[in-house]
Amino acid sequence: MTLPTPSMISPLAFSRRSLFTALALSLALAPLAASHATAQGTSIPTDQLMAPQALPDIALGSEQAPITIVEYASMTCSHCAAFHAETYPVLKSKYIDTGKVRFILREFPLDPLATAGFMLARCAGPDKREAMVDLLFAQQKNWAFVDKPLEALAALVKQTGIGQDRFEACLKDQDLFDKVNKVRDQAAEKFNVNATPTFFINGKKQNGEISPDALDALLQPLLKG
Repeated sequence: MTLPTPSMISPLAFSRRSLFTALALSLALAPLAASHATAQGTSIPTDQLMAPQALPDIALGSEQAPITIVEYASMTCSHCAAFHAETYPVLKSKYIDTGKVRFILREFPLDPLATAGFMLARCAGPDKREAMVDLLFAQQKNWAFVDKPLEALAALVKQTGIGQDRFEACLKDQDLFDKVNKVRDQAAEKFNVNATPTFFINGKKQNGEISPDALDALLQPLLKG
């Protein structure tokens, strides 16, 4: 199954019909299948992986960290939510906060609703983007898998200070919409990312959710070198 394209759901459609109707209709599109066309362990040169993106990276951790992890995730991906609930807290406390890992999460929406989630996270501002991502993953089942996802999403982000007017304005931002999808398209075209979560650990590709024990097994050898 091919990647959804920006033309499938554009914020410009919101000017012709209600915000909720336009995006709700788009949700009939099937999400990207979780297949892996490239072998695990494929390495991407660091200069290519870390080249400027359509949206600026928001990195956590020391610039001098010996390990850099880039995660491509989708806001509606249950495996991504599980990673951020179970493994990310360990990654942050044990590796990011101690200067061992620099972590970057990049947008790879598998469907229009995931695109909307990422747009709202960016609209929250650079200093609040990660907190918004954490909130959306933690509450994923309460907005991504309900009958009226946009209404649920609007109610959820209202807790962070994004009211209805700002919510609708964010999702009508064509430039932001295009850039979120360009980050995804670049990853698909240049790095052969086709499912989520996909990680690059010092450039080496790791497909799928990573448990806390598996994380240690992947990172500890890199810290002993």
